[in-house]
Amino acid sequence: MKQLVCPFSEKSVRGLAAGDAVAIHGRIYTGRDKFHKYFADGGRLPVDFRNGALYHCGPVVIERGGGYAVVSAGPTTSVRENAYEPAFIEASGVRVIIGKGGMDSATLAAMKKFGCVYIQAVGGGGAAYADSVKRVAGVSLLKEFGAAEAVWHLDVENFRGIVAMDARGRSLFDDVRLASLRRLEEMFRS
Repeated sequence: MKQLVCPFSEKSVRGLAAGDAVAIHGRIYTGRDKFHKYFADGGRLPVDFRNGALYHCGPVVIERGGGYAVVSAGPTTSVRENAYEPAFIEASGVRVIIGKGGMDSATLAAMKKFGCVYIQAVGGGGAAYADSVKRVAGVSLLKEFGAAEAVWHLDVENFRGIVAMDARGRSLFDDVRLASLRRLEEMFRS
């Protein structure tokens, strides 16, 4: 298990390989559809993502004790952000993107060029990921986007996942797709 501590250096991110298990510690920010569209339309980034992490997640957050507590923090399907992610990676300097299901070749190329990785989080693991959130440090764009689409500032410990797309240009999703195609061809030849 490789330990990733925010802020993430380009060197540490480029040292990760697809298939590496990681545990993330430090600040991560959530961002989903409305956030990406806002950014693409020229909206100002509400936080500094440089050397940080973006989590495709719409957490379930409740008010508690004058602050917020995360009840569930499972990943959102990342493919919905394909149209926005390459430009976001370049402009923001983000080093880690977390989500589920992978992203396209344009995003993979941006990750390779700018030094970013995609961490596959476990779908259906919202309660387990909520346990990794030690503090809600803040929230941006709550009034504008609503709770599920706001940019939550989460301090996490031992937030686990697998590097599924690395900064070398390798994607586990592509590996599985190609292996499946080869196997399918073999089945039809026999």
